[in-house]
Amino acid sequence: MKTVSIAALLAATTLAIPALAQSRTVTLSTTLKNYGGDGAYLAVYLTDAKGAYAGTLWVAGGKAKYYKHLTDWKRLSAGDAARVDGVTGASVGQGRTLKVTADLADALFDAGYEVHVDAAVEDMRDSPSEIRVPLTTAGAGKATAGRQFIQSFTYRIQ
Repeated sequence: MKTVSIAALLAATTLAIPALAQSRTVTLSTTLKNYGGDGAYLAVYLTDAKGAYAGTLWVAGGKAKYYKHLTDWKRLSAGDAARVDGVTGASVGQGRTLKVTADLADALFDAGYEVHVDAAVEDMRDSPSEIRVPLTTAGAGKATAGRQFIQSFTYRIQ
């Protein structure tokens, strides 16, 4: 399981709000389908109630030259790969699960924020915002199916 140090992320994004004193540990799990291709690049990120980029939680895939295929994340984050230092790891193979843990401010829950997961696989179609779910306390633990490469996505509040 990957653990995200949100302190650096929060300092660099709009997640840095006064309510940081109160946060919740969230585990985000993304399980891939057996799609018959190479490892998937994934970008897990948040948008605010207006759809504006709020921060990157994790990027799976080590070569920045392929980030352009994570199209919604690249567009919303302005493609600034330098901002993802410390929140990257290896690509995720088919049938495998990526688990990322992050401390998120209480103010982000039930406030219109959404979790997005973009996916891309070499020689296959890109899948921008394949997962898009509201960040709510009621939605915790509920599985969401992806459209192309992702079998299921869940987040759990600890």
